Amino acid sequence: MTIVPLYAAPQYAEQVTDWIWQAFGEGLPREFFHSIIEHSQTPGALPLTFIAIEDEQLLGTVGLWRCDLITRQDLFPWLAALYVDDAARGKGLAGQLQQHVMTCAGQAGYEELYLWSACRDFYERYGWQYIGDALEYPNKTVHLYRYSLCASAGDATE
Repeated sequence: MTIVPLYAAPQYAEQVTDWIWQAFGEGLPREFFHSIIEHSQTPGALPLTFIAIEDEQLLGTVGLWRCDLITRQDLFPWLAALYVDDAARGKGLAGQLQQHVMTCAGQAGYEELYLWSACRDFYERYGWQYIGDALEYPNKTVHLYRYSLCASAGDATE
């Protein structure tokens, strides 16, 4: 299994678009997600989309985005649109995709990553810290998480 930027294998763009639209697109048109994917394939620039592939089979996707929650534009960058195909679940791929984004963000000089989720108790097992709730447009309460990319992330603070 390899994780590569989507721009290195653009033939998977339509499947990635369908996945994130079906998983996260309640009430939004597919074109909205097509635009996100289309504009997340520039090397060295945010947003970026990554994909996990094995034997030419698409297994999962994740993004490193400038913004994923319009009500919290003060926070960036974001780990976003993490999706693992049903057939590939339960094998640790979600953790590998997260680690890939963390590594890329750290190499780009970022000290923290953020994400939001409607569920609890998933991201904590990967070291994410719950930092409170926020509002996803138009009126959905979601949970905010932060991950420190600094070497001292495990150290006690204040």
